[in-house]
Amino acid sequence: MEKFLTINNRKIAFTDEKNILEVIRKANIELPTFCYHSELSAYGACRLCMVEVVGKGINPACSTQPREGMVIKTNDEEIREMRKIIIELLLANHDRECTMCRKSEHCQLQSIARKLGINYIRYKKTKKPSPKDMSTYSLVRDPDKCVLCGDCVRVCEEIQSVGAIDFANRGSDVVVCPSFGKDLIDSDCVYCGQCVRVCPTGALTVKSEISDVWKALSNPKKKVIAAIAPAVRASIGEAFGLAGENGTEAAGKIVSALRSMGFSKVFDISFTADMTIVEEATEFVERLSKGENLPLFTSCCPAWVKFAEQYYPDILDNISTTRSPQGIFGSIAKMILPKTLNVAKEDLIVVSIMPCTAKKFEARRPELSKDGIQDTDFVISTQELIRMIEESGLHFGEIEPSAFDMPLGFKTGGGVIFGNSGGVTEAVLRYAATTNSSGLEETEEFNFVRGENGIREAFVKIGGKDLHIAIVHGLRNARKILRDIKEGKSAYDFIEVMACPGGCIGGAGQPVYNDIETRRIRTKVLYENDKTLELHKPQDNPYVQKIYDEYLEKPGSHLCHDLIHSAHTSKKRIQESAFSIYKPIEKEKVKVEVCFGRNCMQRGAQALLDEILVFTQEQKFKDSVRIDAAFCFEKCAKGPFVKVNDKTIEKADIDSVKKAMIAASK
Repeated sequence: MEKFLTINNRKIAFTDEKNILEVIRKANIELPTFCYHSELSAYGACRLCMVEVVGKGINPACSTQPREGMVIKTNDEEIREMRKIIIELLLANHDRECTMCRKSEHCQLQSIARKLGINYIRYKKTKKPSPKDMSTYSLVRDPDKCVLCGDCVRVCEEIQSVGAIDFANRGSDVVVCPSFGKDLIDSDCVYCGQCVRVCPTGALTVKSEISDVWKALSNPKKKVIAAIAPAVRASIGEAFGLAGENGTEAAGKIVSALRSMGFSKVFDISFTADMTIVEEATEFVERLSKGENLPLFTSCCPAWVKFAEQYYPDILDNISTTRSPQGIFGSIAKMILPKTLNVAKEDLIVVSIMPCTAKKFEARRPELSKDGIQDTDFVISTQELIRMIEESGLHFGEIEPSAFDMPLGFKTGGGVIFGNSGGVTEAVLRYAATTNSSGLEETEEFNFVRGENGIREAFVKIGGKDLHIAIVHGLRNARKILRDIKEGKSAYDFIEVMACPGGCIGGAGQPVYNDIETRRIRTKVLYENDKTLELHKPQDNPYVQKIYDEYLEKPGSHLCHDLIHSAHTSKKRIQESAFSIYKPIEKEKVKVEVCFGRNCMQRGAQALLDEILVFTQEQKFKDSVRIDAAFCFEKCAKGPFVKVNDKTIEKADIDSVKKAMIAASK
């Protein structure tokens, strides 16, 4: 039922808006915020959205429910001055080298400062500069640009359930960082980059490889080729005022732009997305016939694969061994193109253009190289491609489109829709629909696997068998599915997992977006692109069949497993990554290691460590004790774990640890 409140002397209707900030925005009034995202919990940290609710004083709009008859003022002098003070205080300690910041054109801090008319800063800098964290291939963390909004912390925990970063310290010393102030590479980060997507400043950015690509393009000895991921064509137009542009048209413009930059050939990752489906479907059918290692999980999302390797190594045999489209493309390109282009393998440079930050990490995985040569040399994001187009002085909107190079540029609609959550599943169903006795209607669309929900389920009949399929996006949802399977609440045969909300179209390498509607437009672009193509089923791609005939024999062959499949291995953190908490003054006699893995932390490891520290200080042997936080004892269900010298204590409590420490000190 419609209700009414008053905002700045205007009567505004509202219904189910969860806070007055949404009602205010509904009234076309833009309140500044850092910490509010409709996808995340209300946090109220930045205080920029403070408004006056007549009779109730100053309130944060993001965490105040709308009530019938409320009278709200959003922009009186007191509120404006409050906002200016908040921004000035943030700017006082902020790294203000804005012209060199990767987020400069999308920085909310700059935007809000400009809108508030801040011309000078009344406060002095109090913090010393902190070093940048450049440890990963995917992300860069710059603490001097952090405004402590907590968006990155919440998206990492609430959407991805990873918790790689969090708040540390108190008062003016508060920072956002991985556990114990370590670098991201030493954390549980899966490099999905969703923290980068929601960060309002340049505190978290995509690690750029633009200069490396330009250097390769300038080297006359090198042949540089590019391959474009499906989702890139769905979002490239946003940066040039062409949002929602036809995917085929956008892809053609990208091809022309890349050729202008000096790329020798431009191919389509959708081609190897078709190959991924052929291999993955073959693998699935084989597992079904044997009844082994089911459900089959998809493997094309590197953030999901790393998540599983870290947290669920017991399911690795269930993850498809088929490489991602990027992984297959690099391997195939390095196999066939050196001869075609008359270039040495080491001088062929493969550049993939991706919507994803985790793809940068994936390209450096040792299993995706051969004879010491990486299959994919560089990975640039959609954002980086946009920057390269701008650096080249090209007017993207006016570029005449051109076609991809063959044979690795031909694709079907099944490869293109890979960029959307549910696209992999739909492509598999298109493949299965033409198999003998599949039981599926032979159609080009399977709308029942499409949608926006983070977990979707479908029942289909293939080869006379009733199969239960799940489509998942967001790693918290993946964790829920895995928990339900382990507890016997659900049983599936095939599960598609994408780390990013909406799939690759919502990747952190894409142009920055703040609303779900942008994802919907990108999704629509890919499905419309699919409709305009002549072929829709991956197995109908004639050039894919040619690759099999000439180089790989048949899907699932020994050659395929050598070139376009990879095994997955446990990446649980181990005890060698220990972080010292307490060091002995004299010679070390007793070494105590407390597991700080996620499961042990949930079982009280932090409180137990505090008790151990108190006990250590009280004992005569305190000068000979060393205490470390360690990762990981690999038996999470029996935590918390504590190791005292060579003795490992399961389900440890302070009494069992005291007893072991006293025994070890004698």
